[in-house]
Amino acid sequence: MHLPKIIKTISTKLSEQNAQAIVVGGAVRDHFLELPCKDYDIEVYGLVKIERLEEILSHYGSVNLVGKSFGILKFVYEGEEYDFSFPRREQKVATGHKGFDVDCDGSMSFKEASLRRDFTVNALGYNVEQELFLDPFGAKEDMESKRLRHISSKTFVEDPLRVYRAVQFSARFGYSLDKETFDLCYNMVKDGLLDELPKERVYTEFTKLLLKSNKPSIGFELMRELGILERYFPELYSLVGIPQSTIWHPEGDVWTHTLMAVDKMVELKRDDEKHDLKMMFAILCHDLGKVTHTQITPEKISAIGHEKAGVEPTERFLYRLTNEHDFIKSILPLVEHHLAPSIYFRGKAKNSTIRKLATKVNIEELVTVARADFLGRTTEASLKGVYEAGDWLLKKAEELDVYSEPLNPLLQGRDLIELGFTPSKEFKNLLNAVYNEQLEGRVGSKEEAIEFILKLKK
Repeated sequence: MHLPKIIKTISTKLSEQNAQAIVVGGAVRDHFLELPCKDYDIEVYGLVKIERLEEILSHYGSVNLVGKSFGILKFVYEGEEYDFSFPRREQKVATGHKGFDVDCDGSMSFKEASLRRDFTVNALGYNVEQELFLDPFGAKEDMESKRLRHISSKTFVEDPLRVYRAVQFSARFGYSLDKETFDLCYNMVKDGLLDELPKERVYTEFTKLLLKSNKPSIGFELMRELGILERYFPELYSLVGIPQSTIWHPEGDVWTHTLMAVDKMVELKRDDEKHDLKMMFAILCHDLGKVTHTQITPEKISAIGHEKAGVEPTERFLYRLTNEHDFIKSILPLVEHHLAPSIYFRGKAKNSTIRKLATKVNIEELVTVARADFLGRTTEASLKGVYEAGDWLLKKAEELDVYSEPLNPLLQGRDLIELGFTPSKEFKNLLNAVYNEQLEGRVGSKEEAIEFILKLKK
């Protein structure tokens, strides 16, 4: 297993104290999954007091003591941070993720210390000096079977967030839940154990599901099966069973289409976490309006106006997860206008219409959402993998200089003052009038804008 040299150096020093450094958690798991590792957590066995570990680490770098009461030392070496910790027992004494009594004990065995972990794949270890992998609960066999299995029912239920972790791990690794683990998670949801979770912790797991998985649909379908959506996210659950026109959506109901579109959006990410998360949430929510606006007649199934109707449930759903107001508001226009690229393409929209669209939504982002929507279905056109309407709109937007932002106004308030106007409430009306002329294409320069204003005031 590849490790930074500093970990090996410290391990050698610890061995001189009859102590052992064991790399634990995600780093070892990701080694077997052949995934890149960014974080290294090291448990130290054989020392009596954590102060001795602190003393050893301080010879090589700086030590942050913020987690010392929990047996954790943050060690920084050449700008990189590593977690060194004592093995510990945890006992649930109150609700919430902080409601644990922690007992640090350097004499514990690796297996005993690992009992507090959630899944077998997260209970692997690597003895640095012996260059030996430790697998006390059969994680490698579970990996070969692509199975996610919990370690202890007693400790697992003590942190209900583990149900969401089961969801995002299953999606990220393409694993299925072990039958006993599924039943345990299902009953935790049914019994309301997840009620105590603060939205911030749940949001973190949603973020991992959306950003780290190649098929987030696995996680969302698992949430449906476990009863999470029905109990906590009715906006998503309501999509299940909503029919669609087989002409536009031969793949099935709105839920099926939504999951396909979410998986397609993964292919359109650009390694910008904030942007990608916005796109993922936008496509997840883009058809929420179909719940209230789907109409079924003997002749057809339609959902006229669903895009605008989707704004309110999108806002409601997102506020269940986060209070990031600006982030939520940035997603709403993408939902409201997600049909615009296809509609404008079919109608060969005027330049002015496209310019006005850019004042309501970022066209580049909008086309990304619309592209995932179009490709996330099984029509003959979609299966070809080309979204002609989106490509057309992007080309037009680039020509009109509104690709990712609206036109800059030719005139501002200071320009009116320079023309001799006295600041007043009328300024807003005048500036709006000239900007509208700009959007219509009838005013193309500052001189023409000034001429328009002067004529308007005659």
